[in-house]
Amino acid sequence: QVQLVESGGGLVQAGGSLRLSCTVSETYFRINVMGWYRQAPGKQRELVAVISSGGGPTYTDSVKGRFTISRDDAENTVSLQMNSLKVEDPAVYYCYSRTLSAYWGRGTQVTVSS
Repeated sequence: QVQLVESGGGLVQAGGSLRLSCTVSETYFRINVMGWYRQAPGKQRELVAVISSGGGPTYTDSVKGRFTISRDDAENTVSLQMNSLKVEDPAVYYCYSRTLSAYWGRGTQVTVSS
């Protein structure tokens, strides 16, 4: 059973930084896409950033220049460095990976205070 375990969420002041990490375990296939989505209360889950194997990252416009996604294929991890956090960034952030199927983590809460 593929498992995604996130860490790194929490409370930060606006303008601050957080780093999210996710480890994918029990996978025996090459992970094609890894990334992060987020869902704020009352809103749909949206893509934040994804990175494909051997390819470049894709970011939603609102985080470009502030967030950086990276992956370590040897460790099956994906990280999201979030700088200059804004009051519109709070949400539950979900780790995502896709091999033959798509898998999701349980989510980690990010809260930004003004």
